[in-house]
Amino acid sequence: MYYYTTFNFVGYGLIIIAFLVTLIADIYLRTRYSKYKKVEVKSGKTGAEAAREILAKNGLDNIYVVETKGTLSDHYDPKQKVVRLSTDIYHGTSIAAVSVAAHECGHAIQDKEGYTFMRIRSAIIPFVNFGTRFGYIAVLVGLIFGATNVAWIGVGLLLFMLLFQLVTLPVELNASSRAKQILVSEGIITSNERKDASNMLTAAALTYVASLISTIFDLLRLVLIIIGNDRD
Repeated sequence: MYYYTTFNFVGYGLIIIAFLVTLIADIYLRTRYSKYKKVEVKSGKTGAEAAREILAKNGLDNIYVVETKGTLSDHYDPKQKVVRLSTDIYHGTSIAAVSVAAHECGHAIQDKEGYTFMRIRSAIIPFVNFGTRFGYIAVLVGLIFGATNVAWIGVGLLLFMLLFQLVTLPVELNASSRAKQILVSEGIITSNERKDASNMLTAAALTYVASLISTIFDLLRLVLIIIGNDRD
């Protein structure tokens, strides 16, 4: 009982830390977004216009740019070949709007070039979905019935989720790096506006770092619980 209580206590501490890391990153992103969506770009281009211009310059006229609902719900859909921009980004003429739009176009360019980490991420998605769906169930069943081996299998399945986030990080950082270069080279922002765009993109990237840290802590928590349960 001693080991179970101790490891469980540490596990709850990891939950709190993971929650705080994720919360801080999210607050930082939303604070940066709130700031830079009020800063107009000198070119006066909207996020949609910037996206279409970037795609055209990179021979991606076959990719559509459409408006979608939500806030910061922007993403590139590699299956449908569509860049989806939230309303504020699609119509906005701010640093935030063109930065986010350029970032999503960065993913489209990655797709065209067959960027290695993007291909790996796409390939492991089925395993991630399976692992996420059944991993926690296996851990729970293992702990309830004292079947440690089943619990460890659950942790193994959840490692696919960690792998996915590890691979996602360079995909996102690379897209942001491309965005910073493209925005200036295409004249969408001036060199003086690059710092603001960089700050916006960095804030967005930090959410992926936080998500990775959160997953690591969550897995460590499960490992500690299993070890503590097994020792008792």
